[in-house]
Amino acid sequence: MTIGILGKKLGMTQVFLEDGTVESVTVVEAGPCVVTQVKTKAKDGYEAVQIGFGEAKRLSKPEEGHVKSAGGKFLHLREFPARDMGEAQVGQRVDASLFKAGDLVDVTGITKGRGFSGVVRRHGFRGGPKTHGQSDRHRAPGAIGAGTHMGKVTKGMRMAGHYGVDRVTARNLRVVRVDLERNLMLLRGAVPGANLGIVTLRHAKKALRQGQAKP
Repeated sequence: MTIGILGKKLGMTQVFLEDGTVESVTVVEAGPCVVTQVKTKAKDGYEAVQIGFGEAKRLSKPEEGHVKSAGGKFLHLREFPARDMGEAQVGQRVDASLFKAGDLVDVTGITKGRGFSGVVRRHGFRGGPKTHGQSDRHRAPGAIGAGTHMGKVTKGMRMAGHYGVDRVTARNLRVVRVDLERNLMLLRGAVPGANLGIVTLRHAKKALRQGQAKP
């Protein structure tokens, strides 16, 4: 079956563990998702499972035809590699039962947009000296290129510009708790993106390599 699921970030909170310690967690609504397409090596050249999440109000005719056999209109579609193609079927439901407490997961989301930002905020520069006549260099980048050799700004120079709206993956987050009735997962630590943003949850690559994640 698929190694991942789509979800919605609901926000952060704190929970008490069995030993009495307090853990900061992110609450994610993991599914429910529906399998919309099964790709096989014979037909598509590789094996994967496409799942849909969220209810769409309107779809184009081609989009409606694509998900018709799954029995719904889905706002988000994602494709995941599959472990066992024999189990995957179009219309099959995928929910939070894919994970259990103690599992390690990789969570991918789109970071918050910060607009046009300077080098101090965007790259963590410390700025120029605050004394010795430096009245307007406090948050400036400093020199950006040589005046003789090269004589130009080289590619990749860290400068001010658009910050945020990047695809970021937080790796090896531990599942603290799973609520199957409400399809909620509590993940240790922070997750990329804003509240109500769409995130992708997968069994951690580290766990898959070590054989810790079971089908």
